[in-house]
Amino acid sequence: MSDPITLNVGGKLYTTSLATLTSFPESMLGAMFSGKMPTKRDSQGNCFIDRDGKVFRYILNFLRTSHLDLPEDFQEMGLLRREADFYQVQPLIEALQEKEVELSKAEKNAMLNITLNQRVQTVHFTVREAPQIYSLSSSSMEVFNANIFSTSCLFLKLLGSKLFYCSNGNLSSITSHLQDPNHLTLDWVANVEGLPEEEYTKQNLKRLWVVPANKQINSFQVFVEEVLKIALSDGFCIDSSHPHALDFMNNKIIRLIRYR
Repeated sequence: MSDPITLNVGGKLYTTSLATLTSFPESMLGAMFSGKMPTKRDSQGNCFIDRDGKVFRYILNFLRTSHLDLPEDFQEMGLLRREADFYQVQPLIEALQEKEVELSKAEKNAMLNITLNQRVQTVHFTVREAPQIYSLSSSSMEVFNANIFSTSCLFLKLLGSKLFYCSNGNLSSITSHLQDPNHLTLDWVANVEGLPEEEYTKQNLKRLWVVPANKQINSFQVFVEEVLKIALSDGFCIDSSHPHALDFMNNKIIRLIRYR
């Protein structure tokens, strides 16, 4: 057996064998490690490749086994495809194409379930009436919660590209709040009468906006309308068998399905 070879791929170290790296001679890695292409070295003498180090593990495993193994919640297919193109591992490129077709078929039929909760609470804040003169005030505040589950990861990404939190005076996509690829929980408040803008930041009160309409969501009715627009445009329809009509009319539960 040949001596181990350590690679530095984008700052991440991998140890493998020459036989593995040259298992597909027509690939760029096969050319690099058969002496047909020059290689660079880092300060430790390891072969250096200036590419994404995280997804290289999947490429290396394919070189070892000729089989594409990805976790069920893998979210970087586009990046892995670009890396496979760079290394020119043709069987891996073909395996990724087959995987994407498989995922596309799985995404066609989908379910979307949204459970909504609302409460009213009192918020206390100070109001500056004049220089060095402040008064304590309070107001009722509507607090909203939406638990969203969909079997379509792509739909939740689409939803995340339309809904934004307003916090600290900036809009941020809700995609960063995805608990997992299929589940999203949203918490936000409506505008509070008389509440100074800085108090939203101080008390960590987030408001919800929909783009590109640039509309603030101050009620469940508006939220439901906007989510329905996005879902219906993506091929979903209302599941008439569930939930109970009263729950749907009261904006408590929304269930949509998609068949293609």
